[in-house]
Amino acid sequence: MPLDAVLVIDKPAGWTSHDVVARLRRVLSERSAGHLGTLDPMATGVLPVVLGRYTRLSQFYNHSEKSYEGEIRFGFATNTYDAEGETVGEAQTVQVALEGVREASREFVGPLSQLPPPFSAKKINGVPAYKLARKNVEVELKPSAIEVFQFEVFEGSAPDRIGFRAHVSSGTYIRSLAHDLGQKLGCGAHLASLRRTTVAEFTIDQAHTLEAVETAVAKGNPEELFVHPRRILPQLPCVTANDETVAYIRNGRAVNLPEFSKAKLVKVFAGQAEIVCVAQRIAGTLFHPKLVMPANQLIATK
Repeated sequence: MPLDAVLVIDKPAGWTSHDVVARLRRVLSERSAGHLGTLDPMATGVLPVVLGRYTRLSQFYNHSEKSYEGEIRFGFATNTYDAEGETVGEAQTVQVALEGVREASREFVGPLSQLPPPFSAKKINGVPAYKLARKNVEVELKPSAIEVFQFEVFEGSAPDRIGFRAHVSSGTYIRSLAHDLGQKLGCGAHLASLRRTTVAEFTIDQAHTLEAVETAVAKGNPEELFVHPRRILPQLPCVTANDETVAYIRNGRAVNLPEFSKAKLVKVFAGQAEIVCVAQRIAGTLFHPKLVMPANQLIATK
């Protein structure tokens, strides 16, 4: 039986997001698994993982906002825009003036056109840019429309570093923010450390280490770590349907559901924890199943 769940992992440094998913497939004995937003290997923090039939919910997270915290080091840029890259140009010894950085950072808040890093997953004719960059192939990356909702800077752990907190739209590269800030100040900069604290509704407080997951599996209770289904997609109202309505939904039929202030989408449950479908309003209280979950789920109960 598939293991249907959402599990928030605190990704360790040095692991790719794919590494984490691969480990969870083995530990949980669940072949169907995916993550809701890549984290660079050097980064840590929130990596939501969808398991089993819940991988079908990924479509609702394609444009999720995210939050981060970390440090930017000034004095030199790198070819990857982070601490794992090679130094570009001549390195300088600098002592950062916080107020100067704070003033410059204000220009990086709001709707922006951002150029992705050369070493990124952006595809050029179907090939990820980082693969071309590793072969020293020059690529022409196109800027993307993003939005930075918050970019707060404060004193860092060393004279040449600044700490920050950022809340950004989907598609934003924090590495590019660090690089562009260094360009603006004329001294070069790169991302020294990064920790993701939120993805959509998932927060660092919900995150578990891989070791915690392995321990829970060994004890036979991994479901204690899963996000309760009613906490998934909290912007959608929850409807509990009776057996007759559930049967109609399973057959792809439109059903009448309670009124929810003209909500376009609702989550329909059988009981307290089994997601039956995400339904879309047709007119009035009539909803059509947009995404139907097959029966016989193994679900979280926490």
